[in-house]
Amino acid sequence: MAETDHRKGPTRRTVLQGGVATGLFLATGMPVAAEQADTATAAASPTPTPTMPMSLRINAKDFAVELDPRTTLLDALRNHLGLTGSKKGCDHGQCGACTVLVDGRRINSCLTLAAMHQGDEITTIEGLAEGDRLNPVQVAFIARDGFQCGYCTPGQICSAVGMLSEAKAGWPSHASADVAAASTALTDAEIRERMSGNICRCAAYPNIVAAIRDAAGEE
Repeated sequence: MAETDHRKGPTRRTVLQGGVATGLFLATGMPVAAEQADTATAAASPTPTPTMPMSLRINAKDFAVELDPRTTLLDALRNHLGLTGSKKGCDHGQCGACTVLVDGRRINSCLTLAAMHQGDEITTIEGLAEGDRLNPVQVAFIARDGFQCGYCTPGQICSAVGMLSEAKAGWPSHASADVAAASTALTDAEIRERMSGNICRCAAYPNIVAAIRDAAGEE
């Protein structure tokens, strides 16, 4: 029954509702109820997401996967390959918890698509050790107690491994006194600057810096 005002007849609301219903009927040729039913049916059976076959080489092993082309490398590692060492922190490339190595260079795996890295050599925290022999950075983190909750630690370690390679190759940083120098001494200031993209919410930074300094000396 239409809502009415006993003094003025149909209200503005009922007139507008009737006009909308009439417009929908004229535009679609079906009653409003049928239009709503068709919309609900379409929502109940969404179009399948297209996927594509990919071949990823991770930790010296080849993996064949079928993924949505929009899948990030991080989600491919964690959700499809069970390599959960790389952590999802901010998912915006701001915390470094997802850092992995691609062809020896450190990247934020949450900011890149898995499809972009077919044919690349991807190394995650699970692949740094050689059997039971830990990477020198892993050994140093344990010796220096360079972690507390451990959530950021895989990203910290992968980033440190990549950073040590960059320094060894003579890459300068913002803290380098001479950017043209063939090599750079890894002082605490250099290490802090080069690792500034990796956040430790537990604030274990002094121990992390000490661990990286030890690993640099070991190398």
